[in-house]
Amino acid sequence: MTTASPAARAAELRDLLHHHAHRYYVLDDPEIPDAEYDKLFQELQALEAGHPDLLTPDSPTQRVIGKVLDGFVPVRHAVPMLSIRTETDTEASGAVAFDARVRRELGLADTEPPIEYAAELKFDGLAINLRYENGVLVQAATRGNGETGEDVTQNIRTIQQIPLRLRNHREAPQVLEVRGEVYIRRDDFDALNERQRELIAQGAKNEKTFVNPRNAAAGAVRQHDPAMAAKRPLKFFAYGVGEVRGWELPARHSDVVDALHAAGLPVDPQRAVVLGADGLVAFHRKVGEKRDALPFDIDGVVYKVNERALQQRLGYVSREPRWAVAHKYPAQEQMTTLLDIDVQVGRTGKLTPVAKLKPVFVGGTTVSNATLHNQDEIERKDVRLGDTVIVRRAGDVIPEVVGVVADRRPADAPRFDLHARLKGKCPVCGSEIVREEGEVDWRCSGGLFCAAQRKQAILHFAGRRAMDIEGLGDRLVDQLVDSGLIRTLPELYKLGVAKLSALERMADKSARNLVDGLEKSKQTTLTRFLFALGIRHVGESTARDLAKHFGALDRIMNASVEQLLEVSDVGPIVAQSIHTFFAQSHNREVVEQLRACGIAWEEHDGHGDLSPKPLAGKTFVLTGTLPTLTRDEAKDLIEAAGGKVAGSVSKKTHYVVAGAEAGSKLDKAQELGLPILDEAGLQSLLKEAR
Repeated sequence: MTTASPAARAAELRDLLHHHAHRYYVLDDPEIPDAEYDKLFQELQALEAGHPDLLTPDSPTQRVIGKVLDGFVPVRHAVPMLSIRTETDTEASGAVAFDARVRRELGLADTEPPIEYAAELKFDGLAINLRYENGVLVQAATRGNGETGEDVTQNIRTIQQIPLRLRNHREAPQVLEVRGEVYIRRDDFDALNERQRELIAQGAKNEKTFVNPRNAAAGAVRQHDPAMAAKRPLKFFAYGVGEVRGWELPARHSDVVDALHAAGLPVDPQRAVVLGADGLVAFHRKVGEKRDALPFDIDGVVYKVNERALQQRLGYVSREPRWAVAHKYPAQEQMTTLLDIDVQVGRTGKLTPVAKLKPVFVGGTTVSNATLHNQDEIERKDVRLGDTVIVRRAGDVIPEVVGVVADRRPADAPRFDLHARLKGKCPVCGSEIVREEGEVDWRCSGGLFCAAQRKQAILHFAGRRAMDIEGLGDRLVDQLVDSGLIRTLPELYKLGVAKLSALERMADKSARNLVDGLEKSKQTTLTRFLFALGIRHVGESTARDLAKHFGALDRIMNASVEQLLEVSDVGPIVAQSIHTFFAQSHNREVVEQLRACGIAWEEHDGHGDLSPKPLAGKTFVLTGTLPTLTRDEAKDLIEAAGGKVAGSVSKKTHYVVAGAEAGSKLDKAQELGLPILDEAGLQSLLKEAR
């Protein structure tokens, strides 16, 4: 039980909470669980409620203040927040030109040593000035016009990364203005937009999604309600200082940034000190290579002469420092005109609307097509034909339309409806297009027939758990389809050694092996054949349940939705998918042609096969390599006897079947005292169970 006075305990709690917040939000290295932090926070809240005189501006409880602001108060910057010159040459030559200009301004000969530079990322966010007096945050202001910004202190207080007081506050300068950038990480931005979509779908008023992280960050900082700002996932990086009183600044800019970090402010770890033009070029290239992998957006890098004495010698021109430059990368977003919308059919039958654009240079290349994802996204973004749109391309990511410039919209811009445009038919094969309840994508229902899905359908059909056609992999399927040898699944079984041997890198032996594999695959099971057809939502388990319930393929093909719903674990969506698949005449034709090729399986009368199996309710786990059975063969034998094969060992496991080089699963089974079988033991159990 504590005996400290309320004032002493409140001070202790503030110190503890500031320390742990720094560990969590800045260093990403928490020392205590969230629940423990919450206890300390609630204790401080209770103390302040009971003793209002203990409340201080730097208290962690003052992160979110409930008062809604009427407007933003102008703030005149003690030291102007100047912009820096932009180097529009996005190649290495831009860095070389800056170094040459600096050396020329300083009067340095070619024989003199290279200049030391501080190289930093140019964040794509909102510039902010934080004013600390005696180590306590007293004001935060936007850049504004550089001379005058807006007071956004209450909103900035909601950013957990920004300390309400500096770590060394007892020795802090009388005044320290910290310059930095407020931003939103890409993953946080995606999650924010997803939450916004959910709110919109629920009918919430005045909600919208955001075009990019920068706009979302800027909008959050300029919210009049701090509670709303607190809901946005804002982050902060410090990169410089404004007015400073009571601190003799270090001689180098990089040391200033290090000192800010030591004071508890987050700074970007990508920053570096480099020498001369070669160092600048290497930094620009290195950051450019990993730009798309960064967790936040940047639009370039910044070079600053590191020695502050040299900065003073260089001075300013047109209110821009001669000692700094922003070296841009190719823009990742540009505006252009949406000329039309086409629809592409993917390998799995997904229909994707594609924007046909007036060509625009973005992300380092000329873009004339961009994805619109799906009909819901088109409606959410309110994209219309003829619109001026914002196109984004980052690295190798497919260009996408991220927003619309609504005030440039033509008066007669029509809306786009994918189903109406296609008249309900796949643009490739003419099959019916479907969109299941709760899904955003339209899909072609002609999986076995549609040319756009041909390769995917063949690969799935030949898969190990489907028809198990040995030797038919991705590369060979590409060759067969691209050369025109295969257009439909039945044509697989018409391949001969002569045709296959004529393919590039296909030897006679490989051709013979594939023909043998095709012949072997003809003897299969109804479960495997159903799974091989690639019916949407029909996996191995569902295929097995269908085969058991109906016993014959024709009964499944002719079943109504109501009859399909009688099958164990088949719900409305799965039943409708199966019914739609077999309602397509061309799918039925492909099935009949496959049968005509000689594919066969045993059938039965259906429901009679649902009698209890001897191993029903028993769970097996397979581990290691068995002498004669493959893992799949052992699994099939167990499931045929009614057993279930699981992937991990638990107290609910009945048997573990172990072969050579069995690993941790065997150890776990021994630890739990479970029955362990070898292959002979499994075969014996199966024999007894018959």
